[in-house]
Amino acid sequence: MQADTATAASCTSGPGNGPLAEIAPVSETMSVGLTEAAARHITRYIARRGKGVGVRLGVKTTGCSGLAYKIEFADEVNPEDQVFEQLGVKIIVDPKSLPYIDGTQLDFVREGLNEGFKFNNPNERDRCGCGESFRI
Repeated sequence: MQADTATAASCTSGPGNGPLAEIAPVSETMSVGLTEAAARHITRYIARRGKGVGVRLGVKTTGCSGLAYKIEFADEVNPEDQVFEQLGVKIIVDPKSLPYIDGTQLDFVREGLNEGFKFNNPNERDRCGCGESFRI
């Protein structure tokens, strides 16, 4: 991960102070996917949890680079949501977030003692030095 050399601000003082800007209309060619490791982890977690329809992915404005990923387990699908299903897992995305994460593949990785979800987003152009936010 590279630090943003164009911005000298800290991650807590960045431009993320408002709603997501609409950057592109949602189209039928947009998609979001996941790896087998992510699908296994999500399926196991939902089974242990005893409820849930899938995982909800999105972005929010925050940090020094402007955007941060958000992920949560979803118990319902809202009428406006876009739903992608892959490897038996529903990936739910709100229409404002979809243009920012179009083409993203969600992975679940273990690195040493740490494990977690990783967003492989082909639209990502820069990431803040601490890794908490990104820019497209």
